Amino acid sequence: MRERLLLGPVLIAALVGGLWLDQRLQGVAGPWGHTLPPGVVIAPLMVLIACLGAIELGVILRARGVMAARGVLTMGACLGLGVFMLPVGLGGTDQVAAVGAAATVALACSMAFYSRGQNVQGVVGATGGTLLAFVYLGLMFGLVLALRREFTAWHVAWMLLTVKSCDIGAYFTGKSIGRRKLIPWLSPGKTWEGLIGGVVFSTGVGCLGLWILSRYGLQAWAGMGWSLVPGFLFGIAGQAGDLLASLMKRDAGIKDSGRILPGFGGVLDVVDSPILVAPLAFWWLKMMSERVVEAI
Repeated sequence: MRERLLLGPVLIAALVGGLWLDQRLQGVAGPWGHTLPPGVVIAPLMVLIACLGAIELGVILRARGVMAARGVLTMGACLGLGVFMLPVGLGGTDQVAAVGAAATVALACSMAFYSRGQNVQGVVGATGGTLLAFVYLGLMFGLVLALRREFTAWHVAWMLLTVKSCDIGAYFTGKSIGRRKLIPWLSPGKTWEGLIGGVVFSTGVGCLGLWILSRYGLQAWAGMGWSLVPGFLFGIAGQAGDLLASLMKRDAGIKDSGRILPGFGGVLDVVDSPILVAPLAFWWLKMMSERVVEAI
């Protein structure tokens, strides 16, 4: 707990600083005469997290006896993420085709690598691991970048703070009044009371965040009722993401995905909850933006 209390504020400060810099640099003239695009800071950060996550995913897969080369998993994650770095002007069909093409490259390269030396043992399982990295790390982190490119850095901050507030609320509520185990065979420490407390907290934080964004003209205020929805959904999806990571780690027989962050574990232990929330945040904001336009 002491390490968490020391490192937690540092991570939050680094996150806020990075998002502020990303927003600040948007539209600034670059070295070649072009203006800097949105996500100029977040994009390399997502690449770093995806690469570190791929290394940790490899540890999980190898613990289950699955061949998992770091380079191949990193390639899969970066291909999935790279789709979201393509020009913004691509149409819907082009974007879907880009995802399919990237997945095909990841599949083909993985099978070619693991079957080298005319050895086919374990190729299917290893290639499945590569595609897991493509989706779980690449596409999901790519949606964080898509959220930034479509909206603002402060919308990303709102999403992250909302989902993490559920983790905080669930932890303290569960510690104080938690009695009924949520899924004891998967995550013995989680309780129904903790889940409810976390979701209530994230619902309030999400609503407050939207109100603040609306006060600064960054987001149209959709009313109290609509503004309570995302925090509620993010809280549930965030806890589902946490349980998904627990499922993989329990299957591998390990407690933490890594040790890079003292008190927290690995990168995947920190980003497991936002992974499933990113697509929800993107489409909710997209839907609300279109709803406001139609109302006008």
